Amino acid sequence: MKVLNNIYIIILGCLLASCAKDLGNYHYHNLIEPHISGIDSILSVLTFSRLQLMPELGENDFSESDYDFEWKVISMDEGSVVIIGQERKLDYEVQLPEGNYKLYFTMTEKASGVYWQQSYDLCVNLATSEGWMVLCSIDGKTRLDMKSDVTGEIYKDLLKNTPLSEWRGPRKIQQLNVEVSETNSPFYLLTDDGATRLGKNGFEWKEEYSLRYEMATGKAPLPYEIMEMGVGKIMVSGTDFYYADCMGISGLYGSPVNKNFKVAPEVGTNVATTMIFVPIALMYDIDNKRFMGYAPNLASSDLGGLEPLQDLNAMGRLADEFYVAGQNKAGVIGSAFDEFPEGLDYVYMENTRYDPGNGKMGVTYSVLADGDKRYLYGIQLGDMLTLADCSAALGKAYYGDISNCTRITQVTDLFAFSSLKNYMYYAVGNSVYRVDLSVLPLKAERQFSLSGETITCLKFNLYKKGENASKSYDLIVGSEKNGEGILRIYEGLESEGDFKKVKPLVYSGFGHIVDATYREN
Repeated sequence: MKVLNNIYIIILGCLLASCAKDLGNYHYHNLIEPHISGIDSILSVLTFSRLQLMPELGENDFSESDYDFEWKVISMDEGSVVIIGQERKLDYEVQLPEGNYKLYFTMTEKASGVYWQQSYDLCVNLATSEGWMVLCSIDGKTRLDMKSDVTGEIYKDLLKNTPLSEWRGPRKIQQLNVEVSETNSPFYLLTDDGATRLGKNGFEWKEEYSLRYEMATGKAPLPYEIMEMGVGKIMVSGTDFYYADCMGISGLYGSPVNKNFKVAPEVGTNVATTMIFVPIALMYDIDNKRFMGYAPNLASSDLGGLEPLQDLNAMGRLADEFYVAGQNKAGVIGSAFDEFPEGLDYVYMENTRYDPGNGKMGVTYSVLADGDKRYLYGIQLGDMLTLADCSAALGKAYYGDISNCTRITQVTDLFAFSSLKNYMYYAVGNSVYRVDLSVLPLKAERQFSLSGETITCLKFNLYKKGENASKSYDLIVGSEKNGEGILRIYEGLESEGDFKKVKPLVYSGFGHIVDATYREN
């Protein structure tokens, strides 16, 4: 115990000695209190704009070198924190996702660590919420640009901070209907290297957006396009056709529908209405050179568990068998040709909303070849049960020999078919031609030529929203001159599809334009 007492005495002595050496030699100075002002409490900005703020600090003089400054935002939705500036004056190009934020300005005295803080409500809106998404190829790599109808500006390389900018062989940029897409990521980017969804918030990308996560097999497909079909989706990857029922539990694509033949890249579907009970997809069997129809709902027990994939002539006979007298509806309508053709080579296929019989069955046009000969078939796709909007299951709407049209054998994919009238357009080099499909013999008339340019994209954009329906008649032309991509929009409704004298809207500064799709807000 004596030893322990001695230890306590030693410790106490050390503490007393330490206190005796503290002479209270502290450096005190008066703090200058800033009065932070000069900035509105509620701020609203657009993405890609510059957020420039300079707070006032009051009447006192402040040496900025004596202070640290920080601007940070906290997402009100996710709670994430981002530092956007470290100077008194904020000059920030807005890269934040759309949403509501708390913006904090913090001023800290370096010597004392004392800080003052002011907060603001910040609302970020998308500059890219509406406008033309322009898919470009830059030395074979993918670049997504956008001409914004919100600001009027062109924003380039929106995917530059993602791995997608390294993907090669861009094919298509698409916006799908809400009914068959993820509401937070309704866009699809399709390339030779991969396929993925993009988010609605500035086209952001996450690994889980990859299309392979929509495949029951986990396979990574490389589709040419993805189409809505009723409440499902269809696509062709390579030479395989896939279907996903978006009303199902998983909504995943299963195994290829075609087992014993190869399928052409484009597929047909009814884009004139979504009110279909038993929709039909149209594909072209490039091995056996014939049209095939696929109606997945036929396999249900309610319809007798029928084979959903059939030669289109067989599908037509089945549709006629389903016809119920007295409903004023039929299985197959139209007499433009007797039998669905066989033995021809595939060239091109495109869906339209052109509906000559007002049966809510848009015409799907197919260009087929026999050597140097070119033939055009117009097929209407409806509802096998004809219980909803459609007046029939199938329609034989059009046949024409387009072999004598100017330079037609030089065209592979630069076709465009109007949803307004029975017109076909195509591009060769720098010229666009129109064929009036109602006037025989079929011949092409030159609509216009673009001096010194090469046309790289030709299409009609099929808008999703009803208020934009008339703009689906506008002709979209992408071209290239001296390495610069140019996008032109030709008004189609008032001109009734004759673009010879139409002065287009012109937007330049893009790369090599592969595709252009309008983003609807």
